[in-house]
Amino acid sequence: MLQIRPTCENCNKKLLPNSTEAMICTYECTFCVDCVTDVLHNVCPNCGGGFEKRPVRPMNELLQNPESKEVIYNPVNLKKFKNLLQKFQYILPNKR
Repeated sequence: MLQIRPTCENCNKKLLPNSTEAMICTYECTFCVDCVTDVLHNVCPNCGGGFEKRPVRPMNELLQNPESKEVIYNPVNLKKFKNLLQKFQYILPNKR
């Protein structure tokens, strides 16, 4: 089941289960759309993959399958990320 993480891993912005600003990679790394666009340039700093909008779990399903309470706050080290970004920034995620 998809884990609905509560915050952006980079800036710690709150991302409610019904947020349309949440983006995830294939491993469910979770970032806000601003970080994905302005900082990460659609390159996951953890796996090098791209991002898609996180689906919204219907409210009635949240009762049985609630969002995660685990906050993963790990701001991107831009110095370390630079090499990965240079490698993948101009390659479409499905071609990486």
